[in-house]
Amino acid sequence: MPTLLIVLAVVAVAAVFLIALYNGLVQRKLRVDEAWAQIDVQLKRRHDLIPNLVNAVKDYMGFEQEVLTRVTEARAGALAASAAVGAAGAGAAQVAQVAQAENQLSQALRGFFATVENYPDLKANQNVLSLQEELSTTENQISFSRQHFNAVVRDYNQAIQQFPGIIFAGMLGFTARGFFEAEDAAREVPEVRLR
Repeated sequence: MPTLLIVLAVVAVAAVFLIALYNGLVQRKLRVDEAWAQIDVQLKRRHDLIPNLVNAVKDYMGFEQEVLTRVTEARAGALAASAAVGAAGAGAAQVAQVAQAENQLSQALRGFFATVENYPDLKANQNVLSLQEELSTTENQISFSRQHFNAVVRDYNQAIQQFPGIIFAGMLGFTARGFFEAEDAAREVPEVRLR
């Protein structure tokens, strides 16, 4: 009889341990999903600001159509990548696709604002200045959201790669998540100063 009690106690301790491990991994996974949602909100805000900015400068920059087209196409690519994540979830491959599309958008915006510098009338346009300020704020919020996302992804990946998580995480369906990384050319916030 005492052997049965010992076996039951060991099984109970193992069950409690597995439940605690599972709940901890679920909690970390939900933090990653929440952090991704924060990035997604900021990216959507960025995507919504760009058409307003393009429309505000379109009349001034009529013959700079190539620059406007590059920004519009990069925005469309970023929207498509974000939509793919919404459908598939924020796995490592999807996060990498969004990061690549957003980096292309950042490069297009840098070219756009470099061209805008050639138009003194735009520097004085209050609507353009307001949009510039909103976009600059959004870029900073994206940067902070990216840092937070990468921190919670690190914690989650660490939990599933360390003992005892490494033994049970795969069996329980937990897989590593990817970081939201910026390319070398896109590591800085685009310069959007029009003054």
